[in-house]
Amino acid sequence: MPKRLALVAHDAKKDALVAWSKKHSTALADFHLFATGTTGGRLEDGAGLTITRLLSGPLGGDAQLGAMIAERDLDGLIFFIDPMTAVPHDVDVKSLLRLAILYDTPLAVNEASANAILHNLCND
Repeated sequence: MPKRLALVAHDAKKDALVAWSKKHSTALADFHLFATGTTGGRLEDGAGLTITRLLSGPLGGDAQLGAMIAERDLDGLIFFIDPMTAVPHDVDVKSLLRLAILYDTPLAVNEASANAILHNLCND
């Protein structure tokens, strides 16, 4: 069974996540990938990845990912966060991060930590 990885990005970080995913597309192709709505579409178009798209983050996608974490249905979460821009659904983002921490799910919030998690999951 392939490992399950979620890829999410705030609006200002979507280009960075697409570029990172394109750079690592060969490794990511071996995963079952999940993403929230807009991010998923951008990853499919920009990185050529097959993505299971969830709802948009503010419309429940963050909650869907949180539920997957609580059910132990994700092996990792890569969430490129923009620390300089407030998001209207900040409560949902904090809940998602809290669940990842609570359930000890590997969590990356930038390119450096995403590289480490991808490396770890590929060699696990």
